[in-house]
Amino acid sequence: MLAVEQLKKEHEAILLLLDILGVVCKVIEAGEKVSQKDLEDILEFISVFADKCHHAKEEDLLFPAMEESGIPRDGGPIEAMLQEHDLGRSFVKGMREAKTQQEFAVAARNYISLLTQHIEKENDILYAIANVHIPEEKQEELVNLFEKLEEEKIGIGKHEEFHKLLKKLEKIYLAD
Repeated sequence: MLAVEQLKKEHEAILLLLDILGVVCKVIEAGEKVSQKDLEDILEFISVFADKCHHAKEEDLLFPAMEESGIPRDGGPIEAMLQEHDLGRSFVKGMREAKTQQEFAVAARNYISLLTQHIEKENDILYAIANVHIPEEKQEELVNLFEKLEEEKIGIGKHEEFHKLLKKLEKIYLAD
């Protein structure tokens, strides 16, 4: 498996969480209360799976490999993605610090909008550039480094726990 394929797979899980979060926002905007535990679980998924794990794989491993392959960090797609990661973190901070569920929903809507577009750009542009410039052997090495990073940053088995959490939240918020 190539490194970018693994990152795209993680994007699928993040996009599912964004769909769930969108429904959570609708519930809040309709004046109903959402379980505080669900909001905390969503924030943990975003903070740990999306940021501490997925974004770290990009920032600590993929982007440096792209730079080594001749893609400049500044003034191009890498810099743009880093800026969007930081903006996303500010929206997550807004969700975390929200005094009301309505404030949470406003920050969440901003996060959903940003990350949906961000993932599309990474999948369609950034990863295509990475595939062209990073040799297959280096991408395979990156996959091994991704596993090591994941174990060190979030722990063994945590990735699977997040997928179970997604299934649980999907049943609650996306069931017909």
